[in-house]
Amino acid sequence: MRKILLVLSLSFYVVSCTNNGNGDKGMLSEPPYRSLTDSIDKFPVVAETYYRRGQLLYSNNQLSLAESDFRKAWSLQKKEEYALSLTSILRQKNQDSALQFLQQALKQLPDNFFLQIGLARGYQQKKLYDSALTVCNTIILKYPNAIDALLLKSEILQSQNKNIEAIATLEKAYTYAPGDPELVHQLAFAYAEEKNPKVILLADSLIRADTEKRHAEPYYFKGVYYSNIANDKEAVKQFDEAISHDFNYLEAYLNKGIVYYDQKKYDEALSVFNLGISVDPSFPDFYYWLGKTYEIKKNLSEAQLNYSKAYGLDKTMVEAKASADRLSK
Repeated sequence: MRKILLVLSLSFYVVSCTNNGNGDKGMLSEPPYRSLTDSIDKFPVVAETYYRRGQLLYSNNQLSLAESDFRKAWSLQKKEEYALSLTSILRQKNQDSALQFLQQALKQLPDNFFLQIGLARGYQQKKLYDSALTVCNTIILKYPNAIDALLLKSEILQSQNKNIEAIATLEKAYTYAPGDPELVHQLAFAYAEEKNPKVILLADSLIRADTEKRHAEPYYFKGVYYSNIANDKEAVKQFDEAISHDFNYLEAYLNKGIVYYDQKKYDEALSVFNLGISVDPSFPDFYYWLGKTYEIKKNLSEAQLNYSKAYGLDKTMVEAKASADRLSK
């Protein structure tokens, strides 16, 4: 059960808004808003006109005014798209405000699938996993084949380190949508991470279906599996296959280099990590592993340099920063 809505992909920073229904006349009375504002002045209880103006304001990055129009549209008529648009803006401002609004909106539209999914994702983002699971289970009870709810439930279970339950949920989803690429890839990767040999059959089925031989993912999944069961030779072979199908498949370079690192083949590891950097110089993991490799080879200046580069590219890599700071002393 999928639905792509522009309103779900808002990604701008939103400021507070005190705009009333007529908005800022200095701007809203001018193109491109004039005709919609005139319509609102003549027919101030038509929700759709506020919503259309809100969409136009959003497209022009006038987010405060867009929020006000979405609120007005929702106050006049309880429609799914109005609620989703307003939720998206509120989520950028304050997750608590978005959750509160969704809870209230669901009192008006209690069976709305997308509002329920939005509520579950809101709980997930706040790490309220039990609440998120409760919402997902409610959806699945009513709609057993709700792929979005099943995928979200699996993500949440993985966050709780309930990997077996997460895989079981993905398997259930797979029975309903075996042709969904996102789902199949998630299931295959989950198998690989759990050292489950089912990944081989699933990956091979993907390879057979790939008549144009364009997809690297099945080989990567097999490589991860073989790496996790310490079959390094086969792991490197599969990572090489992935790279041959997609020269830009960065994770295959990274995992191949890590296999060599774990084998204490440090020169080979350095070569692979540097090759990965030549493909994408902005991928921080390569620099982090270069740092680790140079450090174990006692080349501390290069190690520190690469740790610093990794952290410079990704401020969440606190281990890289800690290592760089440690080597600077």
